[in-house]
Amino acid sequence: MTADAATDEMISVRHLSKHFGSIVAVDDVSLAVRRGEVLGFLGPNGAGKSTTMKMITGFLAPSSGTAVVCGADITEHPIAAKRQIGYLPEGAPSYPDMTPPAFLQFVAHIRGFHGAQARERIKTAIERTALESVLAQPIDTLSRGFKRRVGLAQALLHDPPVLILDEPTDGLDPNQKHEMRKLINVLAPEKAIIVSTHLLEEVDAICSRAVVIANGRLVADGTPEELARRSRHHNAVRIEVTRPAASEVEAALARLPGVGSVEPAEDDEGDALMVFAKDGRSIVAEVADLARAMRWEVAGLRVERGRLDDVFRTVTSASA
Repeated sequence: MTADAATDEMISVRHLSKHFGSIVAVDDVSLAVRRGEVLGFLGPNGAGKSTTMKMITGFLAPSSGTAVVCGADITEHPIAAKRQIGYLPEGAPSYPDMTPPAFLQFVAHIRGFHGAQARERIKTAIERTALESVLAQPIDTLSRGFKRRVGLAQALLHDPPVLILDEPTDGLDPNQKHEMRKLINVLAPEKAIIVSTHLLEEVDAICSRAVVIANGRLVADGTPEELARRSRHHNAVRIEVTRPAASEVEAALARLPGVGSVEPAEDDEGDALMVFAKDGRSIVAEVADLARAMRWEVAGLRVERGRLDDVFRTVTSASA
């Protein structure tokens, strides 16, 4: 690791484990997140995502290992570490009888802000999370999506360098999800952000890197593009031919040297074939040349870049 990379490393998770009796919820997890990274934390239900995040934020003591946040060890210097963190937990607990401004005023006081400084912090948090329309309502009466936004507002209140967000778009409608993703993208350059999610489209929308956890262990780590390249759909070619018959086309494609298999396309875009490459190599030129030589009537042809859902299923099933 270079000196610059070490300086920008804002979260360092070191051999983190958590046991609940005989159950191993998190098993020797290590990872680092640098300034400017949005890390997607993926995994099936019960994989250990929320437990890991609770240990990083100091809400749950690890059985072994630790996390260091902006130079402060969460087990040795918990207060110093927590000052650097904005945490949106699962469910985002709050005081249901309070209005959003009253709750944020309470959080500001706990964080040590008073007077004009507190008012400015609260105003900025409300604007960032678009809470203006519900300021007079008790939190208990708000929709699930607005409750999530109140939770995010308290996480942003002290403008922390590290954000730990557990399912931040849970309960939001499509427009609200879009606004939440925009906000995370705006915040990302100056912060280190971990986003736990089960929505794979979230990774493409906001994450610069993703890790997958299954049965408490990390099973994949890379950029969305790197992970997509591990999919069998990487460099596959989807081809739709109106003439000749599909069986004739399929047989000819299967004989190409770079082709591993030919299967019906599993989508609703029309009758088409998916041509899978051997070892992920590029085969589009071979397919196009064959189509021209055979004078096929081609209605559509495109190259697939890979599918995260393929990779997710593969790496999580292999660890079962």
